[in-house]
Amino acid sequence: MKVRVRCFAAVREIVGVGELIVDLPEGAALIQLISQLGSQFPRLQALTGSLLFSVNREYASTDKRLAEGDEVALIPPVSGGTDV
Repeated sequence: MKVRVRCFAAVREIVGVGELIVDLPEGAALIQLISQLGSQFPRLQALTGSLLFSVNREYASTDKRLAEGDEVALIPPVSGGTDV
């Protein structure tokens, strides 16, 4: 099955694009996608503990089962702003 992966901020910098199409086995869980991407992009492994994930625009845990055509977003922690 194919899922669309949207990459933001530091994740986008690591993978080099804002969106990927990834092939996974039928019934794969989000954790399998994360593992596959970590193998493909080793620098991504350092971020996975601090990422948030969404599937079809709803926050999801790593045990969430994916389906054909799902959209997964990898959301790194947000920082920035100024001290007042």
